[in-house]
This record gives sequence, C-alpha cells and structure tokens, in this order.
Amino acid sequence: MKSDLDRLMKKYNMAAILVTGPAQHNPAMYYLTGGGHLTNADLIKTRGDDPVLYYNPMERDEAAATGLQTKNLAEYNFNDLIKQADGNTIKALALRYQKMLAEQEITSGRMAIYGKMEVGAGYAVFTALQELMPDLEIVGETSRNSMLLEAMATKDESEVEHIRRMGKITTTVVGNVADFLTSHQAKDGVLVDRNGGALKIGDVKRRINLWLAMEGAENPEGTIFAIGRDAGVPHSSGNPDDLLRLGQTIIFDIFPCESGGGYFYDFTRTWCLGYAPDDAQALYDDVYDVYQKIMAELKVGTSFNDYQKRTCEFFEAQGHPTIKDDPAHEEGYVHSLGHGLGLHVHERPWSGSTATQDDILTPGVIVTIEPGLYYPEKGMGCRLEDTVWVTPDGEMEILADFPLDLILPISER
Repeated sequence: MKSDLDRLMKKYNMAAILVTGPAQHNPAMYYLTGGGHLTNADLIKTRGDDPVLYYNPMERDEAAATGLQTKNLAEYNFNDLIKQADGNTIKALALRYQKMLAEQEITSGRMAIYGKMEVGAGYAVFTALQELMPDLEIVGETSRNSMLLEAMATKDESEVEHIRRMGKITTTVVGNVADFLTSHQAKDGVLVDRNGGALKIGDVKRRINLWLAMEGAENPEGTIFAIGRDAGVPHSSGNPDDLLRLGQTIIFDIFPCESGGGYFYDFTRTWCLGYAPDDAQALYDDVYDVYQKIMAELKVGTSFNDYQKRTCEFFEAQGHPTIKDDPAHEEGYVHSLGHGLGLHVHERPWSGSTATQDDILTPGVIVTIEPGLYYPEKGMGCRLEDTVWVTPDGEMEILADFPLDLILPISER
C-alpha cells in the first residue's frame, strides 16, 4: 500500500523517488496522484515526506485536484536554463531536475526513477543529471520486482473497490458477448447474421470495445478471443477473419481497465458454440477440475509459487505435460497459474519462474487464478480465470462471479 512506501524506501535505502510522465496510462504516476488529465508532470517523494507534484501551468486545476502539494514548472524559467546550458535542451532539463531536487534537500543518496518518457530522451536526461549530481545514485529497477511494485502488491479498500467495479463492468460485457452469440443461429456449422452472412471473430471484438467504452472502461492491451487452433496458443489474440464455428473451443480472455489507465480486471472463460466434441469436453473437464482444486486449496500466508507447483502436479496426474521439468513445452500446461493485478494487468505477487520468497498471498493482495491446457495441433485450448482478493480476515473472494459453463446454446437454421 502507499502507506508502506516510507518503510520500503528505508528497507531499500532510497532517499527519494522521482516519477515522470502523464498521469494516464502511467501506473507509477497514477498510483501516487490518483490519475487525472496531467499530460506531462514530475513527482518527487522524499523519504518521510509527502510527495510534491510539479505541473504544467495549463494543467494547474488538474494538479490541484490530486490533493498533493504542487509546484508550477513555469517557476523554473526554461529560457534561463537553456542559456545556462549553452542551448543544450537535455542539459537544461537536467538542470531543472537538479534545482527541484535541491529544493527538497536531495543532493546525495539513492533515488529510484519511475514513469514514462521516450527512452532515448530519458537516458540522455538522467545521464546528464547524474553528471551534475555525482553524489546522487540514480537507481533503475526491473519492471517485475521494483520497490514500487512491492508497495502496490497490497491494496487498500479504495483500490479493491476500483477493481471490484471493473470486475462488474467486465462480466457485464462478457454477458453481452454471450447474449450476442446466442441470439444468432447457425448455418452449415457457422454462426450467421439475420441476412445469412457469416459472423467472424472481428465482429465480436469490435462490439467488446464498444460495450467497454459505454461502461466507462477501455481496452489498451486488447482482448483475446481466439477459436480453434488459435485457442491452443495461450496469448494468440485471435484472427479477426476466423469464422465462429460450432463445436470449436473459444478462449475469451478480457483484461480491460478504467478509462484513463486506471485499475484493471482480468477474466477468462472457454466456450463452445452449440455443442462440445468429446475431446473438447474432456479438456474442459480437466481444467475445471484443477481450477476447483486450486481454489479450494488457496490459503492466506502461503507462497503463490507453491500453487503453481500444485497445478503442475494436478495436470501431470491427468496425463498432461507441464513446464515443471521442461519450460520449453508448447503443449499441455505451459504458463504460470496467475499474477497480481492492479494498475498493471501483470504485477506482484508472481506465481511462476520469477517468483521469490516475498510473493505471498498476504491480506490485501489481488491475484488471478487461471489454469489452462493447450493443444494447438488438435485445434483446441481451454483456460478458466477469475480474479481473487485475499481479504483482511484471510478469506479468498472472487471479485466478480460469472458462470463457468462451457457450452453456449445455438439453434440451427
């Protein structure tokens, strides 16, 4: 939680945090400001003090709405800085950062940097800043195990409600998709519209984006709606020209966020239109069985990675290959059980090969549980996914319920 930041800064010996970029679709800035229409801002938090937000004067009202202490970037006369830097814009930006940090008494120690900016410019500016401030150690962290992600792993009540609301939106849209599909009939094994034209994956995806927008959400990372062989490749998004054929597995993995780049939800169902062939039904039954077993075993205070191991054991007992002993497997169970969820669609705690001893199901974390099996050469795949909150009293709560049915009934023309 944000309340953990000072403790974590002490743990990692950080004197300051600097975040740059917009407040939208920029998780670090959104986390510390609450979002809003800030197109290019800077935020500095020193250990033990509240953050200070540096804003573009055209966005002063948006900055004020964050409730943070603010400062106008125009107070640092950029023309004077350019002259001081002999016309070098990169050095002028570095000089501005130097002044901002000095005002907060940061001239030495370690400072972690986060946010979004063009990578070449960022490299140049922070290299120049390092040269100006040799006693300050500028620290970059990996995107999977940063100090900030450690704080973000546990959610407060407000964050949980944001994600719960996104779960409601997500399942509403999934229900719209199911209703759309079942409102059509099939001709010669293919779903068709009222004029007899074949429906395609792309027809569904366009409606998903529309329905999300109408609910105040967006889809920045796309949607997986994949049928047949594509359903057998876990992150195949689906070919928009593929026909919606009866009896083929469809993996529908949807992970939208609040409009403006806020909190995500993550959810998957597997469907067959009309009927399920015996091999597809058997595949679904195996995944459903493991899903139920893992859900029943989840316990507060345990290692998330332990459930990845259990998932492999369950699938292997059913006769499926897994990545437990061979990470190169491309059939069977080929990914991790789940991941944390918040302002990133993938964040801590991790369950897979990058998990550490700190990836624990502690109260406040929100994780996905998504076992799946994939056989592309057999033209099928199956995944079931729900998002689970570990409540303060240690219970496991699915934040948005939706039926786990495999078959969507379709009538024939």
